[in-house]
Amino acid sequence: MMTNNWFECKVKYVKIDEVSGKERKVSETYLVDAVSFTEAEARIHKELEQMIGGEFNVTNISKSNVTELYPNENGDRWFKAKVSFVDVDEASGKEKKATQYMLTQANNVKQAYEFLEESLSTMIVPYEIPAISESALMDVFPYFSDDVNEEIPEHLKPVVEMEANSDDFE
Repeated sequence: MMTNNWFECKVKYVKIDEVSGKERKVSETYLVDAVSFTEAEARIHKELEQMIGGEFNVTNISKSNVTELYPNENGDRWFKAKVSFVDVDEASGKEKKATQYMLTQANNVKQAYEFLEESLSTMIVPYEIPAISESALMDVFPYFSDDVNEEIPEHLKPVVEMEANSDDFE
């Protein structure tokens, strides 16, 4: 399983108001998967150059505490959920909670909760969702998308090729 390093990138730019047609300054937050702050800045520039017509400034980049992403094509907003996993320490017999933050897409909090419940339903470890709220994220840019035409860097090989040539692992 691939571990993601999520970075929240705050971006300021001038946007044309769809209703009034007037220009207004906005500050928006995006989530980018990257290996470093430097790469996060490069990736957000690459992604937003395609979306924003004019100039924009990346005003802040910070490490996100999001560990899992559950996209839902039927949702139009991102919701952040606090998920607590309950584990029992075999030596002491005491319950221990581990908390993770997850993102899911939905149209409202109820749908976000239901979709997350459905997504986590195969978990063996008991869990609870003590909090879920709408996030300020405008969009999320995972490192590898579902786009099969995405170019893979030369120094990386697809896992399928590696598994077929299991000699590579020895």
